[in-house]
Amino acid sequence: MIKLHHVQYGRSFRVLWLLEEIGVETFGGLEVIEHRIGTKEMAESELGRVSPAARIPAIEMETETGTLAMSESGAIVEYLTERFAPSLGRGVDDPERAAYLQWIHYAETQASLIENLNLQMVFLRPPAKPSPSVIKLQVARLKQTLRGLEAGLQHEWLLESGFSAADVMQGFNLFAAPFFVQMDEFPKVCAYKARMEQRAAHQRSVAREGAQRFYAQSFYPVPEA
Repeated sequence: MIKLHHVQYGRSFRVLWLLEEIGVETFGGLEVIEHRIGTKEMAESELGRVSPAARIPAIEMETETGTLAMSESGAIVEYLTERFAPSLGRGVDDPERAAYLQWIHYAETQASLIENLNLQMVFLRPPAKPSPSVIKLQVARLKQTLRGLEAGLQHEWLLESGFSAADVMQGFNLFAAPFFVQMDEFPKVCAYKARMEQRAAHQRSVAREGAQRFYAQSFYPVPEA
């Protein structure tokens, strides 16, 4: 059994989707421990025992050497891929290894920008107000990462050889980015997202998630100064 500490449609969606791609039966089943960001429950939960920063995602599983506790989505994705689904990774001697690793970690550059926008646009409560200048800058930076992704999509998936864990890392990003960026400028990215959504494992992950509860509106424009 593998346990996943999870926030709905957060970075932990990457791990949830990967587990479905691998097959949860590989781990003897999956237990999802859902947390709500900013709640007393999350602050007082056992998440801090598993994740040094008390952040999601985190996993717990039994291995030959004892109980493994691990956090950080990129690290978890790389570990699970190398251990249980090497076909979704690219080994050290693979000519696509460098590109694979670059796209794995590119996803976190995007995610950090999304996180900052979430903090400004979703979590701030009156009398606090989001900073229009900061939000404008963060949206511009997020757009630049999407332009990089658009330019990098020369094939059906990020790597010429096919679908990989690097694509899984984009699952959270491309769910969240359209709440802050008009996506018409990025037709390849939109088509890529649609291909993701057609994968059976992605569909099973979305079915587990249910309707999203995080965003209160469909789009968050940059506020006026």
